[in-house]
Amino acid sequence: MLPALLTDTVTPDLDRALHYTLLWGLEGVELRTVGGAGDRVPFVNEAKLKRRLAERELPAVAIVPGLFEGRASDRAGWLNEVAAFEETLQFCRRIGCPRVVVSAFEAEEQDATEAAAEALRQAGRAATRHGIDLAVLNEAGRAHATAAALAALLAHVDQPNVQAAWQPAEALQAGEDPAAGLENLAGRIALARGADGVILKNGWEATPLGTGRVGWPEQLRLLRKQGFDGPLSLEIHVAPRPKQGLRDATTLIRLLRESRG
Repeated sequence: MLPALLTDTVTPDLDRALHYTLLWGLEGVELRTVGGAGDRVPFVNEAKLKRRLAERELPAVAIVPGLFEGRASDRAGWLNEVAAFEETLQFCRRIGCPRVVVSAFEAEEQDATEAAAEALRQAGRAATRHGIDLAVLNEAGRAHATAAALAALLAHVDQPNVQAAWQPAEALQAGEDPAAGLENLAGRIALARGADGVILKNGWEATPLGTGRVGWPEQLRLLRKQGFDGPLSLEIHVAPRPKQGLRDATTLIRLLRESRG
């Protein structure tokens, strides 16, 4: 597994984010907001981004352009996103990024699985032409919050390059045991994200990695057992984020080393 940083969970400033990534011993970056608060990939300073990545010899393991965050029943909406997806794919090719992370739509009263699957199928076919993978998030409070729900959606899509962006902390918030949930996604994970936390009476509270209820030693053991060797992007949600980032990255690297047995 390749330890990476979801950069804007610490800072959207590119130079600072890349500095922290290297300082903490991480080996890649997942990019979402790069630059100002509204600078979402791919609409960023591409020349600077390519130059800085090359200078620091850091790969962009994934980008997160904010696709499929609306309702799957809004066919016109997601068709527009699919039509504009080519620009994102070209951006990925130019910066050497092998995967795009997307959402799996809002939760709706009616079953919109077929519409969601068709949107992902169309985007997946476009990505295939560029040799790029689509990684679909499970997100608490959205239509496919658990591993079980996401696995069912991916089976419906039935396209090899449309896989999971596995977030065990989100599954936990949605009421799923992360270890049991992970079994549903065996062989279907393109990227995982490292966050931790606990569920309290007043809701979710982020904690330092390895101190919450996700069970990261078991997650890493199961991911290795499944043959997952992709990026694991660290998310930092505990302040002060730069200091906590160093601690969490140290924990992640140690847990990865221990999981090798």
